[in-house]
Amino acid sequence: MIIKNIAMGFTLAMNMLTTLPFFKVHDFFKGINGYAVMFYPLIGFILGGILYGISLVLEAYIPSTHLHVLLFALWVLLTGALHLDGLSDATDALFVSKDRAIEVMKDPHVGAMGMTFTGVFLIVKASALITMDALYLLPLVLMLPRFNVVLSIYFFPYIRENGMSSLAKAEFTLPQLIISSLMVLSTCFFFTNGLILLTVSLVTIVFFKIWFTKRFGGFSGDLYGFMIEGTELILLHAVLVLS
Repeated sequence: MIIKNIAMGFTLAMNMLTTLPFFKVHDFFKGINGYAVMFYPLIGFILGGILYGISLVLEAYIPSTHLHVLLFALWVLLTGALHLDGLSDATDALFVSKDRAIEVMKDPHVGAMGMTFTGVFLIVKASALITMDALYLLPLVLMLPRFNVVLSIYFFPYIRENGMSSLAKAEFTLPQLIISSLMVLSTCFFFTNGLILLTVSLVTIVFFKIWFTKRFGGFSGDLYGFMIEGTELILLHAVLVLS
C-alpha cells in the first residue's frame, strides 16, 4: 500500500506541475498528497534536466541565442504556465487594499497590473536565460524553488480551507519532509556552486515568508506560484554572477 501511494504521489506531482503527457492522475486521493509534495523538487530537477538535455542535443545545430529562446519557450510550455498564473494573480492582489487582496487574488480574470508585471517579468527572465552559459545548473534552478514550496507547506500557514494545497498540508509528514530535504541536499553536493544556490534559495523563502505573512496572512496556491517564479529569477541571476 505504501509503495502504491508513493508511486501515485509521484504521478500526481508530475501531473500537477508539468504538461508531460505520461501521467494521468488528477484526483487527490487520501494518502498520496503528502507524497506528491515530497516529490516536488524531483519534478523540478527532471524539468531542468530535460531542458539541459535538449540544449546538449541542439547546441551544434542552432545558434546559441535562438537555442536559449527556444529553451525558455519550452520552459513555459512544460510547466503549463501554472506558476505564471499565480504570479499574475498575486501581483494584482498587491495593488489593492489589504482587506481586498485575497478576494482579488481569487478572481479568475487578470488585471492590468498582473499583465504588465508578468510581461516585464518574462522579458527579464528570458534575458537572464539567454545570457546564461552554465545551462548544466538548470536542474537546480528548477528544483530549488519547488523545494521552497515543500518547506512552506510544512512550516508556514495556508490561508485557504480547500484545494490540493490544504490536503497536502494536512497529509505532509515530517519523514516525507526529511526525505525531500535529503534528496535536495545530496543533489546540491554534486553540482558546482550547488550549495551556494541552495543558500540563496533559502534566503528567498525567508523574504517571501515575511512578505506574504504580513500582506496576506500566509500562503496560497497563487503565492506558491509567485514564489517559484520569483525564486527562479533570483537563481538565474545568481548563476550569472557566479559564472
